[in-house]
Amino acid sequence: MRTRTTRRTLVTALATTGLVLATLPGGASADPAPDRGADGSQRLLRTWAADTWRSFEALAVEETGLPDDNVGGDLDPATRGGYTSPTNIGAYLWSTVVARDVGLIDAGEAHDRMATTLDTVAGMQRHEPSGMFYNWYDPATGERLDTFPGGGPIDQFLSSVDNGWLATGLLLAGRAEPSLADEADAIREDMDFGCYYDPEANQIRGGFWDAGPGNDAAVTGDYCGTGVDVWYTGHHYGAFNTEPRIASYLGIAAGQIPAKHYFGTTRAYPSDSCDWSWTETDADGEWKEYLGQRVFEGTLPYRGMQVVPTWGGSMFEALMVPLFVPEEEWGPRSWGVNHPLYVQGQIEHGLKEAGYGYWGFSPSNDPAGGYREYGVDQLGLDGPGYTSDQERTSVDQPYAGCREGSPAPTEYGDGVVTPHASFLALRYAPGQAVANLRRIARDFDAYGPGGFYDAVAVRSGQVSQRYLALDQGMIMAALGNALTDDDVRRYVSTGALEEHVRPLMAMEEFGSSGRD
Repeated sequence: MRTRTTRRTLVTALATTGLVLATLPGGASADPAPDRGADGSQRLLRTWAADTWRSFEALAVEETGLPDDNVGGDLDPATRGGYTSPTNIGAYLWSTVVARDVGLIDAGEAHDRMATTLDTVAGMQRHEPSGMFYNWYDPATGERLDTFPGGGPIDQFLSSVDNGWLATGLLLAGRAEPSLADEADAIREDMDFGCYYDPEANQIRGGFWDAGPGNDAAVTGDYCGTGVDVWYTGHHYGAFNTEPRIASYLGIAAGQIPAKHYFGTTRAYPSDSCDWSWTETDADGEWKEYLGQRVFEGTLPYRGMQVVPTWGGSMFEALMVPLFVPEEEWGPRSWGVNHPLYVQGQIEHGLKEAGYGYWGFSPSNDPAGGYREYGVDQLGLDGPGYTSDQERTSVDQPYAGCREGSPAPTEYGDGVVTPHASFLALRYAPGQAVANLRRIARDFDAYGPGGFYDAVAVRSGQVSQRYLALDQGMIMAALGNALTDDDVRRYVSTGALEEHVRPLMAMEEFGSSGRD
């Protein structure tokens, strides 16, 4: 099984399938070019990177160096959303490095852009005892937002996962541009992820409010020993295969969270009672022990495969983290098996089970308006899961001894695919990912001056013609790895992460398996 795709093997895979475009809509022509050579394959990826970077040029406010959350499809700054988040800022930092490393901007411009961003971030209001940042800021000023543009109060929440992605961007920026390392590291090293860690549950919470409970489930506490209580979310991030694990990795690497936490989250719930029958279906697996922690190495069945699920069944949950951390290399018997299977499951759902003709399901803009979670229901741990179509067609699977389930759907509705999901799969299924993106660009008005638009409803043809900083940031990171032989990963994963997290991954063997 392939556990790593280098730039050479990626280009070879694309060239042998002939998946090359000369130019794309919003540039010149949408017609596929017949060039099957490696140079043509690299031009394809570079074209996508160049256009995606153009969206960040439109998102970024020059005076502050902060990216807006979103911008319209014509890249007019007047169509910006008027708010930003820690995740968006992290995405802009790593995307700037990618733009430099693949030759889209020169070193001086990259330095100046990141220096402006870091200067603004250093002065932004944060929760001083933990060093963590609030969820929403004004990108034009760097000030914390108390209301959203157009009205509506904001709960002053400090998210563990959003701060994880900002810290990732800071770590990458400091490694990629040593002249800015002091500035980037000073902000990042003041961020204590131990303030999210609940030692009793051996898990991290979703976040906290520092000025009163944001909901009725909030609980007070002071996990990091500052002497200042905050109101934590009632829930923990209990599912292992989800994007908040980046915050766990960073906390373990920094010595703020104990190593045993790696084994404190759920792969799949044991099927020893009906207490877990609210989940998708009963799991197959066995108990093992690592660092004194009992772990149920459970998997869920999907189309003849056994897969460690995400929470909702989306690509973002499973595959954003390995843009930065080489999980399938460090954990060849765990992530190295599961990641390719997860991608295969998404592909088969779109092409075979639902019959959309396209695939790639992940939270994105809703083409009908707003933002929504999309995924493959059966690849999620949660019973309802995320669904792949506008009609929310779900699969009610049986749970042995607890519920019978109901017949599988005979048809699906208006499936919604998001291009960033295909880019997340680029490492694990390069030919299929690019073929899918080609079809999306060819069959819909889905590509503009800033690259692929955010989402497409494939049966109605409705397109969300906006660019989101988060989703564009995932695309830039994936292309950066593909075009620079994993520079994005190396900037982040060397040093403390490799020293402290790699041995944990190496210990574990998932129950994942493909079809015989």
